[in-house]
Amino acid sequence: MKTLVYGSLNIDITYFVSHIVTPGETLSSNSRAIRAGGKGANQAAALALAGSVCYLAGKIAQKDYWILDLLNKYGVNTDFVLKSGDATGEAIIQIANNGQNSIILSPGANRELHRIEIDAVLEHFEPGDLLVLQNETNHVNSLILAAKNKGMKVVFNPSPIADNIYSLPLSLVDIFFVNEIEASALASYKGDLKTTLNKLSALYPNAEIIMTAGSKGSYYKYKETEAYCGINPVKVVDTTGAGDTFTGYFLTSRYVYNYSVEDSLALASKASSIAISRIGSMEAIPKSNEVFHSHEERPLQEDH
Repeated sequence: MKTLVYGSLNIDITYFVSHIVTPGETLSSNSRAIRAGGKGANQAAALALAGSVCYLAGKIAQKDYWILDLLNKYGVNTDFVLKSGDATGEAIIQIANNGQNSIILSPGANRELHRIEIDAVLEHFEPGDLLVLQNETNHVNSLILAAKNKGMKVVFNPSPIADNIYSLPLSLVDIFFVNEIEASALASYKGDLKTTLNKLSALYPNAEIIMTAGSKGSYYKYKETEAYCGINPVKVVDTTGAGDTFTGYFLTSRYVYNYSVEDSLALASKASSIAISRIGSMEAIPKSNEVFHSHEERPLQEDH
């Protein structure tokens, strides 16, 4: 099975601050860093580092091909990343002393995808392969429809939440990865997590729902199957990319190594806890031996 991440590649410009700036406030940063990022690139890196055969498709400015070199080192195949005349997408990130973040996106080349390019990329994939999407690019609608037409399994992380979300063919999505805010928006409900999860599952009864809730842990629901995993307590340094790390390790654990849902949640939670104990998004993603080596079950190509 192959996994295709069709998504965003960004340059992350990160400012380390005492607290997230408030409206009307001017704040000096303690330091600044420029790194590779983007939800698509981060998820691809996490998938490859976890052990998936992962391809990334998207667009980037030629002057920023250093990002592709980094992804290649992580094991991501970037043959389907195209050169754009537009600037590479950017993320302006604030990271507070407590590790929490605030992010503003400038999509740039991420919103320059064309349908003819999508069709050409999908020709290289087969029924049963995974397509992983986020909401940082254009043509998400076309990608979902084209992938389902090929018999691929569609994975969707509806981030960032925007008005276009509600016009997408979400009933065709096979697996949702959502945080609390995204789950609440899709379910049109603000309340306790369990009710939110149940409402979302009722809206999309044919989809697996994986909901991450920060310090409250992670939840899974698919029809009558439910699971929960608590967190691995660590000192939080930087939460950027934690959800992307979780996504990559859950998908690899569940669909490549055939772990149970419970084990997949535990491994993904462990991976994201390692990531948030480090600075950066892509650079903070742990290698597979950091996640699997001390787990009770080693990766095996069999069902548990």
